[in-house]
This record gives sequence, structure tokens and C-alpha cells, in this order.
Amino acid sequence: MRGIFVVLILMFGTLAYSQEAIQPRPSPTAIVTMKYEDSYIKITYCQPHKKGREIFGGLVPFGEVWRTGANEATEITITKDVLFNDEELNAGTYSLFTIPGRDEWTIILNEGLGQWGTYTYNPELDILRVKANAESTNGTIWEPFTIRFEQNNEKADLVMTWDDTKIRIPIEFIPEEQ
Repeated sequence: MRGIFVVLILMFGTLAYSQEAIQPRPSPTAIVTMKYEDSYIKITYCQPHKKGREIFGGLVPFGEVWRTGANEATEITITKDVLFNDEELNAGTYSLFTIPGRDEWTIILNEGLGQWGTYTYNPELDILRVKANAESTNGTIWEPFTIRFEQNNEKADLVMTWDDTKIRIPIEFIPEEQ
């Protein structure tokens, strides 16, 4: 009798776990990439949705480090050195954090990987901080937080949009010396 009880507990526990595992995340994972010649940039992030909330200055406070999405910290992988907002950035994988402001954001690339949100964010691991202007779109046009590239050959803008805000960071692949 005791053995049957144990088997039933294991069956229901496995069923509950598998049901949890197939539930969609409220902020789904998204991946965006761009390629130039034999190099690429890949960003992995999670997309929170507006859902009628006040976003910047509300859900995402001004002046505080933000994971730049939801769930795990956003990660960017760069396979060759680039100019990131005119600053040299070595190839590698970094966490991408931001500090939103009303008119200007600070974009942070950090060597600490595998972070959940900003709970273990360590500014001593920052390798690059750059500023970017916040553009207002005069009304909500992005329900989900979205990251994309607008590319023209070796140059591109990394564009982050959510609610009525747009941020652009210029990126340029550094040509290899002949």
C-alpha cells in the first residue's frame, strides 16, 4: 500500500512539473541577430508587455539599473570587435543593462553573465557605459518591449522600443587590417 502511495505522489508531482514546464512565459524569450561578412551580433532578451501600465518612470523607474527586458538579464554576443556608440568593444558575450532617464539613457555592458534581473548586478564588472538619447514617439506604439537592428552594411543602429520610447545605439563593425 505504501509503495502505491509513493508511485502516486511521483506521478502527480511529475504531471504538475510538466504542466508548469509547458506554460508560456508572460514575457517570452526573443532573439535578434545581425550579420556582417563573417561576424554577427546576437541579443537574447525577454519581452515584457505594457498591459496598460505606466512603463518608464513607473514600472521601470528612472535613474535605476534595469535588466533591459524581463526575467533573465539581456545578453549580447559579439563575434568580432565593434564600435559601440563610437567606443571600442571587444568580441565577447555581455549582460546588457540600462539606466533609463526621461531624456537620456545609460547603456551598460557588464561581464557578469547568467544573472536573473539586476539582483546580482555588480557595477565593478561593467566594461562599457555609453549614453543614448531617449526619443518620444508621441503615444504608445509598442505593446511589447522590442529590440531590433536597423542595418546598412557594416553599420547599424541597435534600436530598443517600448511604449512611447525609442533608444538608438550606433554600432559599426571594425574592418580587419589587411
